[in-house]
Amino acid sequence: MRIGELADRTGASTRSLRYYEEHGLLSARRGPNGYREYTEADIKLVSEIRALLTVGFTLEDARPFVDCLRAGHSSGGDCAASVAVYRRKLTEIDDEIRVLLTRRAEVSAQLSQTCSGCLGIEEK
Repeated sequence: MRIGELADRTGASTRSLRYYEEHGLLSARRGPNGYREYTEADIKLVSEIRALLTVGFTLEDARPFVDCLRAGHSSGGDCAASVAVYRRKLTEIDDEIRVLLTRRAEVSAQLSQTCSGCLGIEEK
């Protein structure tokens, strides 16, 4: 299939597909006419990349998942390198949550000093 069809079937833009290719996550074969050609397996790769990007992973984070799929696994998360990325990402998210909770407590404390009756409505 050509790039337009892959874009339609995955919901990715053709620009994104070229970007994934530029970063080595997607490999296009070239037809005799020079057009990029993709296989059904590329649909799964692009879907995996897009799913990871949607939840906050980077393109570089997606690399082990793509490699895992290319190695023949049914899921990009089946390989140890992918599991390590999941674990690292969870740690990052937990760290972000801790920072946000600290900030929230600081803002709440400032609000209570400024407006003593305001916290009853805003506090959760």
